[in-house]
Order: sequence, then structure tokens, then C-alpha cells
Amino acid sequence: MSSEILQSPSGRELLEREMSRQHADALASLRSNTGMAERVAASVAKTGKLLLLGMGASHYANRIAEPLYRQLGSEAWASTAADQLHSPLPPALRTVIIVSQSGESGEIPELVRGLADDEHSFGMTLDASSTLGRSLPCLVGAGGSEVAFAATRSLTVTLALHAAVLSAIGGSDGGAAASLLSPPAAAVDEALHALVNKPVMVVSGQGVFRGLAETSALMITELARMPALGFELGQFRHGPLELLSPDIGVVVLRGAEENSAAMQRVAQAVSGAGSTPVIFDCSGERPLPGAVTIALPRLQGLGAVLAMLPSLQRLIIEIAARKVARVGEPVRSTKITRAA
Repeated sequence: MSSEILQSPSGRELLEREMSRQHADALASLRSNTGMAERVAASVAKTGKLLLLGMGASHYANRIAEPLYRQLGSEAWASTAADQLHSPLPPALRTVIIVSQSGESGEIPELVRGLADDEHSFGMTLDASSTLGRSLPCLVGAGGSEVAFAATRSLTVTLALHAAVLSAIGGSDGGAAASLLSPPAAAVDEALHALVNKPVMVVSGQGVFRGLAETSALMITELARMPALGFELGQFRHGPLELLSPDIGVVVLRGAEENSAAMQRVAQAVSGAGSTPVIFDCSGERPLPGAVTIALPRLQGLGAVLAMLPSLQRLIIEIAARKVARVGEPVRSTKITRAA
């Protein structure tokens, strides 16, 4: 009998395991939820209104998808489950999708109880046996619940579930499947060098990249235990530029058909403050001067988000690993935040 003591995997190991299978699980999720996605699409066609509810990274996944639903003609809004409980919207005919990878976190169980009998209420989860999975018709992500602390695989899978619904509504997954089949691999060494010694970070983007900026900032805060802010690009320009200094690291997410002039002004402001901006770039355009550019294929929408995610995840984890001794092992949080 071996005398070796079996050790539990570290937080970093759990993150790496989740990321290693996120694309296969997301692709399986996109392909296996067409029936439920069509039910949701039929509801949206009837109501014309869509309310997306979640907490944490699930909320930010909804923020990524929200403008894409609007582009397809839905009156779509992404709000937190807590806001809907404490300051609910007036009753109306609308489609509701509650998103929670665990199906148990925070205010989700209480919220579900109030919607269980509504034919236009649905869920998205990675756990079909959860309160959410048992209570509402759900799109269910492949691979089971995520076990690592910060959202990596769960975010990618949730975006694939949104892609299934968007495809059922509009006939296209927005390039999601292509980016999941062949995720770009971009080196982040130069970006890591530019950001690793910054005590504060900002991530900013427009459209679908607004939600991606917000969830990236959350991941930085969770893993590196440092202040990180996620801003819509226009909001970043309206006042928060005052925080810029050599100590502030800035990441800008750039897709095809974005406002290049606005992005260039932000990059110039960052450079002028003594810091080097890092641009995750799916625009296909010339790199912005004075910036570290992580060049990715020319894409927009969910295809661009899913193309950026692997390199963003890698950069954030490498920054965190240089700031935190046991990265991915929280000291004040749990994977599932329970309501008090």
C-alpha cells in the first residue's frame, strides 16, 4: 500500500481543469439545448420583452448577451436578481430567464419561488438538480457545476446557452460555435509585463464587451485580491479618466465595428498618464499607437467575446499568481453565496 497522502487539488489546478474543458462543454451545450432554446424563442416572440436575471458572473454573462437580444428586436434588460427582489419591475407580459450556474446562489431560490407558475419564465444553469433546475424549464450546460472559485468554464458555457437562444430567435449563433471549435491562442507575455506591477486595474469595452469588461474585473478582484473596475467605454470617458496614473493598469476590449476614435482617445489618455494600455483586439484594424496589442481574428458579437475569453482568463490568472500565494483559494468568499 502506498504511503503517499492524497492531496486535494489547489485552487490553481481547479481553474486549469475547468478551463481545459470549457470549449468542449460549451459546444456540447450549444448543440444539446436547441429544443429548450426554441421554447424560449417562442416566448420572446409572443411577449416582445426579455428580462435576464442573475448574480455575479451570471449577471455579467447576461450583460454580454443583452445588446444581442436587442439587436434582434427584443426589449431586453439585464438586472440582478437582488434588484428584482427588492425593487421589482411592475407586472407585465414578459419573458424571464434566470441564470445561475449553481442554481442555488444568493437570491435565486427566493426569486424562483415567485416565478415557478409563470409560463414565460425559464432558467439557465449547469446543475439540472438544483432549485432552479427543478423549478423552471431550463437550458442546462454540459459538464456539471463548476468547482473552481472564479467563473471560467461556467461563463463560457452560459454564453453558449445564450447563443442557442439567440440562434433560435434570429437564425445565427453570432459566430459562437466557430470560436468554440477553434479558440484562438494568443500570447499574453507582453501584456503581463505591462500590468503585473499595477496595484489597480480598469477593464473597459462597448456593446457586448461592456459585460465582458465587468466580469473580467470581477475575476481580477476575486483571484488577485486587488481593486479592479469594469466600465462601459463611454462611462469610462465621463469622469473616471481622472483616476489614471502610472499605477493604474488599463485593458480595453476592441471588436470589429467599434468606435475606433473613442478607443484611441482612451488609449492616448492612458499613455499620457504614464501607463501602457493593453488592447484585446478583434477589430482587424491597425493597432493603436503606444499600446500593447493582443491581436485576435476580426470578429464581433459573441464570436469575438468567446475568442477573447481564453487569453483574458490566462492573463488574469498569471497576474493573480504573481500577487497571491494560493491563487484561486478564497479567504472570505465561497463558491456559492447563500442568501442570509
